[in-house]
Amino acid sequence: MLELFGSGLVTLWLNMAGLNTTEVDTAQLMAWRGVPLFALSSATDPAAEIAMRQYLKGLSAKGAVTASQGVWLQSGAVTLANHQGTIPIPAASLTKIATSVAALETWGPAHQFETLIGATGPIKNGVLQGDLVITGSGDPFFVWEEAIAVGNALNKRGIRQVNGNLVIVGNFYMNYQSNPVLAGQMLKAAFNPRLWPRDAQYLYNLMPSGTPKPQIAIAGGVKVLTPPSPVSQVDFGGFPKQILLLRHHSMSLAHILKEMNIYSNNEMAEMLANSLGGASVVAQLGAKSAGVPQQEIQLINGSGLGVENRISPRAACGMLMAMERYLQPHNLTVADLFPVAGRDRRGTMAYRQLPPGTIIKTGTLREVSALAGVVPTRDRGPVWFAIINKGSNVDNFRTQQDIIVQKLVKQWGMAPTLPVALAPSPGTSDAPKHLGEPARNEIISGVQVPF
Repeated sequence: MLELFGSGLVTLWLNMAGLNTTEVDTAQLMAWRGVPLFALSSATDPAAEIAMRQYLKGLSAKGAVTASQGVWLQSGAVTLANHQGTIPIPAASLTKIATSVAALETWGPAHQFETLIGATGPIKNGVLQGDLVITGSGDPFFVWEEAIAVGNALNKRGIRQVNGNLVIVGNFYMNYQSNPVLAGQMLKAAFNPRLWPRDAQYLYNLMPSGTPKPQIAIAGGVKVLTPPSPVSQVDFGGFPKQILLLRHHSMSLAHILKEMNIYSNNEMAEMLANSLGGASVVAQLGAKSAGVPQQEIQLINGSGLGVENRISPRAACGMLMAMERYLQPHNLTVADLFPVAGRDRRGTMAYRQLPPGTIIKTGTLREVSALAGVVPTRDRGPVWFAIINKGSNVDNFRTQQDIIVQKLVKQWGMAPTLPVALAPSPGTSDAPKHLGEPARNEIISGVQVPF
């Protein structure tokens, strides 16, 4: 019967019988593919229950308070194990699951942030007679390589010098720095190899052989302006108009989320959350996607820094499952947004001992350790799990989280092949994709836009 709910046949039969399925309480339903997100079955799996009780007993023996731990295991529409699974608990960087699903459902996986580069004067003999204007839209992954590519594109546009200032407008971030003055100073340095710090030179050396170094000297300083909203056609800040020189498009949102989650980058998560409207918006979108009551996701930011960020284990699983369903029509999976054991050996996955193919998100604070994700099993199919621990022995929490996942896989067996719904998309790999691709720099000629 549980499989029939997931197929949609029960809804069809109820409608044929004259029952309005919109009146069914969605809090009593859990869909595997596409509908609600609460578990249909209250029955649990004996093996999962035993493993969970042993896990909690082992933590208690080490001094952890059982009441401060949360566990939720689910396969399809069936809850396999539950210990305080509906109670919001300090979740650390599991908060980034909420930020990810909110960004994904707001913008879509192919979304690219656009950075506009313009000039307030003409270009004469390689010299821009005016200011170089950078208008940001919140790209959280604009880094040294991106800046180098932009500088090279401006060189192709004929610019070698700027006799004015570097003007920052809007939400422009660089190297995860949200302060516009500091971000602007780094961009100014990126355009001139004589000013490169050691890390810029190192990353340049990793770019494809033959990549040119930009050569742009900016005479002035960094100036930050806040445009009116919406930007009007009237004079603003002393500059009536600018000539649009270049549109720079970010990596896709799917790739940005993957990098953010692999390294659990707090700055990127905060930038995305701010662009979405803040922590309250992220929490609302996360709860809606997971189909859980709003109180199960309580956030003060988009990164997870601070014990005030609280998420129930059930909500963490629900949001992951929501992303899995959302991504299918786009030929993507959650493996394209989160690290995969045995494949992604960077970031927070580097020192975990999890079964190959397990897709995870970690979370760590001084007294919080969390692990959520999905493991493909032979007998139970994809098993979604969230384990949130609170206490002082964080290292032990991490070790025991890995052990309980290993035990469950030993009990149910590992899937002989990775399900298509969980497999990374073709063409992806452990290595980060090349940044700063020239194809994402669209050179514009002679277009005037309001400042």
